[in-house]
Formats: sequence, C-alpha cells, structure tokens
Amino acid sequence: MRDFIRTQLPTLDAGLSRSGHWWQARTPRERTLLSVLAVLFTAIVLIYGVVKPIQGARAEALADIRTYETLNARIRAAGTLSAAKPQRRTGAPEAIASQSAAGFGLMLAAAPSAGGTQVTIADASYDSLVHWMADVTTTSDLRIRRVAIQRLGAPGHVSAQVELGR
Repeated sequence: MRDFIRTQLPTLDAGLSRSGHWWQARTPRERTLLSVLAVLFTAIVLIYGVVKPIQGARAEALADIRTYETLNARIRAAGTLSAAKPQRRTGAPEAIASQSAAGFGLMLAAAPSAGGTQVTIADASYDSLVHWMADVTTTSDLRIRRVAIQRLGAPGHVSAQVELGR
C-alpha cells in the first residue's frame, strides 16, 4: 500500500511523511493530549452533527404523527359524507315547521305573519333548537329571518321566537 501511494500519489505521500515526522516530534504527553482532543472533537461532531439532528427529526415526526392521528380521529368522529340530499318538505310554512320540530322533540306554536310564519317555542334545549333551525333551512325553502332567544332557569334550556319566510 505504501508503495502504491509513493508511486501513484506523490503529493499525498509527502504530506503523510511530514505529518508522521511532526507526530514523532511530539512528546508522549503532547501525543496523549492531542489524542484526547481528537476524541473529544469527534464526539462533539457526532453529537451535534449526527445525533441531535436525528433526535430533532424524530421529535418532529412524532409531533406530525400526533397531529395526523388527531385529524384522523376528528374525521372518523364526523362520520361519512353523504351525497344524498335530505327529503324536501313542502306545504304550508306552519306544517313544515311542525313536522321538523316533531323530529327534535320541540313543542311550538306557529302563527302566520306578514310574508312568513312566526314560531314560538316556550321551552327547549338549546341544542335541539339550533338543530331544528338547521333542519328547517336545509329541508325546505324556508329561511330564518329573525331569531330571539332567551335563557331559562334550567341550564341549557331556552325559549325562542323565530320568524320564518321564503
């Protein structure tokens, strides 16, 4: 190997020869200190050049996995998307409001008003009221013109006056 380096790479051979002479000129104490310094330098390069970047990439990947698992759980909890449109309700606005309210367990009083219907709900859970309003607007041509909601004494219960029109 030494002969190959001498004949094929004379510049490298000269450099190795000089570094060998330089190393031999050092005292045993200097050689020990330089060896320890080389080991420490190598360790620092490995830690900050290899290990730390890998740990950072791993932490980032785990955070991404957590994020995507959370999104996946939210998507699964949302259910499937359906292209089927809900059945359209037709008829008088009072009848449409009553039909929809029955599905949500709401008791309402509907009275015709100028250009629409005035619906009064004396006592209902807030969630049922909101879902009922969403159902009325998606399953019929009725639109909500005005809503007045008042909180009742029981937690989560409200009374409402809703004006529906086309």
